[in-house]
Amino acid sequence: MSRNNQLSDVLHILLHLMDAEAPMTSAQIGQMLETNAVVVRRTMSGLRDAGLVSSAKGHGGGWTVSCQPQTTTLADVYAALGSPPIFSLGNRSDNPQCLVELCVQESLRSELSKAEATLIRSFRRIRLSELSKEFSSRIKDFKAVPTGDGDRIRWVRRS
Repeated sequence: MSRNNQLSDVLHILLHLMDAEAPMTSAQIGQMLETNAVVVRRTMSGLRDAGLVSSAKGHGGGWTVSCQPQTTTLADVYAALGSPPIFSLGNRSDNPQCLVELCVQESLRSELSKAEATLIRSFRRIRLSELSKEFSSRIKDFKAVPTGDGDRIRWVRRS
């Protein structure tokens, strides 16, 4: 079963953009996430439409954060992605007349709906600024080491 990493990837991007001294290009972000710049542009355009990021073309252009990290929540980011399904579990629907199947579907639908609502409430309490603060507190214990693979780095605990 494949996972949808879109929310994780976008939060990763936003934290880097918040920390960046200059706009980041789609190519830079794509390299960071090991994906194509076209995929980055497609994803970022939804964030731009939601007012979370902005972009500038040309020399020195790229993506920047345009939202207020102190008030922007994970729920805002999730909504900007189009609120994709949180759970990949589904219901069998081969025989909608089967009473067992109907019972199972209703039970799963109800419980998954409750779990999703709980998770979204949690997303509303977590702000981008809190994630950035957590990142900043962790980074002081590490140093960036070039991997020899272009601009990629790896983080190594300081001794």
